[in-house]
Amino acid sequence: MFDTASASNGVKFALLEGQLLAREIDRATFVTRAAGLGLPAAAVAEAADKFIAIEANQATLRSALKSSYDYIVIGSGASGSVVARRLAENRNAQVLLLEAGGEDLKPGILITETWFFNQGTDLDWNFAAERGPSVNNRSIAQAAGKALGGGTSINGMVWARGHKNDFDYWARAAGDEAWGYQHVLDIYRRIEDWQGVADPHRRGRGGEVFVQPARDPSPLAPAFLQAAEALGYPIFDDMNGILLEGAGGGANTNVRIRDGRRLNTSASYLYPVMDQDNLTVLTGAYVNRLTMEGDVVTGVEFEWNGQVRIIKASGEVVLSAGALQTPKLLMLSGIGDRTQLARFDIPTVVHLPGVGQNLQDHPIIAAGLWEAHWPLPMRNNSAEANLLIKSSLELETPDLHIWNIEGPYLSDVTGRHVAENTWSISPGPVRPESRGTVELQSSDPRVAPKIHANMLRDPRDLAALRTAMEIARELGNSEAMKPFVKREVLPGPLTGEALDNLIRDGATSTHHPTGTAKMGQDSLSVVDAQLRVYDTKNLRIADGSIMPRVTTGNTQAPCVIIGERMAEILKA
Repeated sequence: MFDTASASNGVKFALLEGQLLAREIDRATFVTRAAGLGLPAAAVAEAADKFIAIEANQATLRSALKSSYDYIVIGSGASGSVVARRLAENRNAQVLLLEAGGEDLKPGILITETWFFNQGTDLDWNFAAERGPSVNNRSIAQAAGKALGGGTSINGMVWARGHKNDFDYWARAAGDEAWGYQHVLDIYRRIEDWQGVADPHRRGRGGEVFVQPARDPSPLAPAFLQAAEALGYPIFDDMNGILLEGAGGGANTNVRIRDGRRLNTSASYLYPVMDQDNLTVLTGAYVNRLTMEGDVVTGVEFEWNGQVRIIKASGEVVLSAGALQTPKLLMLSGIGDRTQLARFDIPTVVHLPGVGQNLQDHPIIAAGLWEAHWPLPMRNNSAEANLLIKSSLELETPDLHIWNIEGPYLSDVTGRHVAENTWSISPGPVRPESRGTVELQSSDPRVAPKIHANMLRDPRDLAALRTAMEIARELGNSEAMKPFVKREVLPGPLTGEALDNLIRDGATSTHHPTGTAKMGQDSLSVVDAQLRVYDTKNLRIADGSIMPRVTTGNTQAPCVIIGERMAEILKA
């Protein structure tokens, strides 16, 4: 499936680092093979010594686990990796990071163009939502990363910051201006290493997070943007600049790719500090529940290397397991709605009815397909141009995201229309009105949560998508796209109920679950502005579950911001 022979030198070098880390090759072999890639000798030697130091240090730390750490972080994804890194910057703090998945330096993770093949593999938790009439009684897959780096190891590598109005809404919900756009913008400038057109007011250089516009894109990408401009949508140099402070527009995609390889959060945040003696990283560590004495969280019970272990936290536990797993772990620990807990004979420690409520996700409609005259290249993340627009002029923020995808992007139903040389235009609502829930199915920690996604359940989402599908057709059949069109396959001139039915058949998840332990001040809020779980002590949450409302666009970057805010709070 993954052709490592034709992979970029960046991928090949990272694979060598993984082999060195796993002791599959020695230093001399690493240096010899890396030299064959034409890389600078000094950089090769530095990387070799770094990864040997990481392997030796982590082997020592894992062989002598402590009974207590200052901080325990659960989950190594877009937020958890950030929290662990920032806490470990205090060399006096002992930090334990628990990740259920395995190592991340593997072809399926590192190779960028075929990232979607990771879904449904052992790198994915393989969750699925319950069937519902709003998607024609289909079960929608809910991919979630199960490896070091979490979701950032299997996602589409898009760096989408979120709209100014998203964060100002969070600040109002939390009652804390530190969550507002101005402070969030300061964090983005501090952490980014932006490689595009200079914008000192909005973009930073020299930080941990390397970001660039998709390099050398497929010819489809500029044609898509030309088509959008012809329809009256403004085109910008940067999808994360002024575009996200106004009415929207189109741009090349910002990606977390360097030298042809994925940059997940473990690459940017963890590996630089994993040779320190105060950061222990356990992969294959499956968390069962939090340990508690009354309302005080004392530590974590988890399985590792075939043994159930309990390790205490003298400071705090930070739950960063994601919007599907975080509410599950809270409920297994007795934190949640007492009625639901009672169904599984779990004693209620803290009654918080909002746990598992307010689930939001970005649907994407895999039902816009065109056939080309010849094969078209797939480059970077295969989705190198995108458009954020409003379905109605009355809206204050764009509510539709339209993607140009350099291949067939189809659902389990629309997949029957696939043909040779096909490419897609796939729209989705980024301000969905539909809300779902995450519930327990069992008191057994190994049983997946029950996910009621309720995708497209609110009729306002369907109405917005009718508009989006019309715009997708205009784009795909435009003058600018004509060189790439042999015929339109989907959606064709459908209207009314027939179009609604196609939208329901084509609905898939963009895998951005959020909101299930939301930050706020109302009766369904789970955490306060300091990300403390209400009515508990020593427990905080830092992941997408705390979003009061899902952001405008992909959620990787806002989840990194959540991790950075958590670190600011704890350091303060």
